[in-house]
Amino acid sequence: MALDFTAIDFETANSSSASACAVGLVRVRAGAVVAKTGWLIRPPAGHDRFFDVNIGIHGIRPHDVAHAKTWSEQLGDIAAFAGADVLVAHNAGFDMSVLRRACEATGQLCPPYRYLCSLQLARRAYDLPSYRLPSAAAAAGFTDFTHHEATADAMACAHIIIDAARRVDAADLHALAGAHGLRVKTIDVTVPAREPVFAA
Repeated sequence: MALDFTAIDFETANSSSASACAVGLVRVRAGAVVAKTGWLIRPPAGHDRFFDVNIGIHGIRPHDVAHAKTWSEQLGDIAAFAGADVLVAHNAGFDMSVLRRACEATGQLCPPYRYLCSLQLARRAYDLPSYRLPSAAAAAGFTDFTHHEATADAMACAHIIIDAARRVDAADLHALAGAHGLRVKTIDVTVPAREPVFAA
């Protein structure tokens, strides 16, 4: 076994988890970053209104995604990059809900990805006043990145996992999770998730 995984980060247009407007992906093999990518997404219809608060966070505006691939058109690109990897994300519950709910909104089958949360891990691995991504990434020695740029956030998340594994000499994600009393989970796609639809 080896420390292999894909780090993922989504940005959303509004408070609906289905409103994915950007994704960042970072592939790690044997504890080292080997590939990264990211792109804009045109949010699903009914979830495509951009809230000012979200624009203020990530800077993405409606005109930026006007010609981007839709969720249905790019879900296969995410799957192709991630393959059979375990996904890791900072506050993974949010990112996994984006996957689930955007798939629901577009009638796509959500892949039953396995995942590990780097936020939960950071709370066990580090002693910090804050476990927000910039603070946890700094503890891992990764400081120079643009927070809320999806690929940069995925890279920061990857470095947290790599550093935490090094500290406990964990050979893979399951060993790392177990060393901190956590476990690799699987997205539950059997129970539909519902939330309000925001009209454009």
